Amino acid sequence: MGNRILIAGTFDTKDDELSYLAARILSQGGEVLRMDVSVLGDPASPTEISKHQVAAEAGSSIAAAIAAMDENTAMQIMALGAARLARRLHAEGRFDGVLVLGGSMGTDLALDLCAALPLGVPKYVVSTVSFSPMIPPERLAPDIQMILWAGGLYGLNPVCKAALSQAAGAVLGAARAVEPPSRSRPLIGMTSFGKTVHRFMVALKPALQARGFDLAVFHATGMGGRAFESLSAQGAFAAVLDFAPQEVSNHLMGSAITAGPDRLTAAGLAGIPQIVAPGCSDLVDLVGWQPTPDRFANHPLHAHNRLLSSVVLTADERRAVARSLCAKLARATGPTTLILPSHGLHEWDRPGAPLCDPAAHAAFCDEIRSQCPANVQLIPLDAHINDQAFTDTVLQILDAWLNQGLIARP
Repeated sequence: MGNRILIAGTFDTKDDELSYLAARILSQGGEVLRMDVSVLGDPASPTEISKHQVAAEAGSSIAAAIAAMDENTAMQIMALGAARLARRLHAEGRFDGVLVLGGSMGTDLALDLCAALPLGVPKYVVSTVSFSPMIPPERLAPDIQMILWAGGLYGLNPVCKAALSQAAGAVLGAARAVEPPSRSRPLIGMTSFGKTVHRFMVALKPALQARGFDLAVFHATGMGGRAFESLSAQGAFAAVLDFAPQEVSNHLMGSAITAGPDRLTAAGLAGIPQIVAPGCSDLVDLVGWQPTPDRFANHPLHAHNRLLSSVVLTADERRAVARSLCAKLARATGPTTLILPSHGLHEWDRPGAPLCDPAAHAAFCDEIRSQCPANVQLIPLDAHINDQAFTDTVLQILDAWLNQGLIARP
């Protein structure tokens, strides 16, 4: 039996394109499971999963979707049903990967469907709005893949066939090659802002592996933080080391580089033991090729590369970030420790470095101390976040939690 791919889309309006995708997968030795998410019309031939089954899974019906007389309401009914069905069918072993085709409506549904599936399930979306800024980062599954449906708004043609055939091969190849996350060793999730800016991972990784853990490090530049939060919410981590929560600063200050409003909350709400440090929280990351917003016109700016720049926050702005961090940590239900390095939060703010502002950092530390919630253990540290003392402190906390049984020994 070949790998089976779930193909979802509106078969009433895109039957030719969806059937083409199915034919390409079948021609390569795969199998297909077709899900119709249409509302008004019907496919040319029945699909394995009908639109009526999709609507029923959402606790509704096609008649109710039509009666709403609003395409947004109707599509949300179908999106909910499609996501629920996909989650259940995958748990039953009915398919190995998913391929969704759509314009803006179909993409809206595709994001819900893909987000309902666990990490490691190949998720491909062929869309006319792939990579568009209208797609919010917080709705993207951690391992979603998007392919632009170029020239494909209406009917098959040589241009769109090139995109569709690649998508068919990609999802089938991924289903054949994927190595789903192993649960043989407990996993620790860590955030960082690159190896040169934050160096703690270099010493911590072998130390954690020696204790029997695997370590996954997430680059906290918007999508990395989103993936980190998503996996935390799924309970994927035995513990988290969230040392680069500057996406909180980004979101608070209106940057487009955001992991969404719920950054720094998922692990706490799930009760996962977490050690937190405010790495890079004095910075706001900006899209490097866009003009600097007026509000940051007089702020020091560091161009990391042509994609990413960072501005340095003032003392008052850092106080606001400190309050936001503490408010988020106040919602934690599991063991939570906040390490506060008094000598700096990234390699660019060491004494003599271009982004060093000791007075503003002192204001940030003062605000953290005054606002730290009662459920959080605060550990002031007379060191820089990249010093060995920081790594030693992290391991001391982790070992204490292991000894207390707060984290199960591997």
